[in-house]
Amino acid sequence: MTQAPTDRSFVVEQRVAAPPAQVFAAWARPELFRRWWLPETSGLTLADLEMRVETGGHYRLAIVPPGRREPLVFHGRYVEVIDARRIVWTNEEEADGAVTTVTFAEQDGTTRVTVTEVYPTAAARDAAVAEGSTSGWPEQLRQLDTLVTG
Repeated sequence: MTQAPTDRSFVVEQRVAAPPAQVFAAWARPELFRRWWLPETSGLTLADLEMRVETGGHYRLAIVPPGRREPLVFHGRYVEVIDARRIVWTNEEEADGAVTTVTFAEQDGTTRVTVTEVYPTAAARDAAVAEGSTSGWPEQLRQLDTLVTG
């Protein structure tokens, strides 16, 4: 389910058929993260990944789009990390980057994953949606489910 509850935010939810600790690990461990993060249908390649998923930690992803040689670099810091419950990070590659929060809520042996992106302005959110940077979430979360249940 995807929604836009305010003019500055974007939310996507997915139920994943695994417990929160297992789903959280797929977000926090680089060797697992790289296996599901990029939408398979996008043709993107993850050229480099650095991540230290802890409060005050950082991340850096170098992603190569189809037909390009030079990667696009995404980076930021982890503002809050609560094991198996919540990860909050900044997106600092642009001045109008979102703050992203992902929560992991146990529901009858599964996990409800909720990703919320809050942008500094409505225009920044609208631009992110228009350029397609939010469109990969449903596929990514299905890939996450496949990884943790496979």
